[in-house]
Amino acid sequence: MRLPEENETPLNINLVPMIDVIFAILAVFIIASLFLTRSQGLEVNLPQAATVALQQKIDLTVTITAEGELALNRQPVTLEDLVPAIRNQIKDSSQTNVVTIHADEAVSHGRVVAVMDRLREVDSIKLAIAAQNSSEN
Repeated sequence: MRLPEENETPLNINLVPMIDVIFAILAVFIIASLFLTRSQGLEVNLPQAATVALQQKIDLTVTITAEGELALNRQPVTLEDLVPAIRNQIKDSSQTNVVTIHADEAVSHGRVVAVMDRLREVDSIKLAIAAQNSSEN
């Protein structure tokens, strides 16, 4: 109960906690957006090359892990099922599609050649091999 002679304190809104919350939410969105990059290949240690050129159009990605396992757009696939899986993925066989091979640097050369040999069975694709730019390190 208030006595009549007491002064009424003015109401005020403290904005500092609200600003802190907004900055915290903004920081979460910024950090989360850094992880939204699109990567079709699995994590492999790509070999380095000085003459790496950026491929503008990548339709399909075949990844060969260090253990020699294959994946087509992050989905596990066997060497025997690779060509039918690519033919199912290609929408229009009249246009050229780019298939990029992401091979770990520890993979044997014979495994990469076997995959490339299978991929050449598909007529409407071009092959590209992913490498890491050695000048970036």
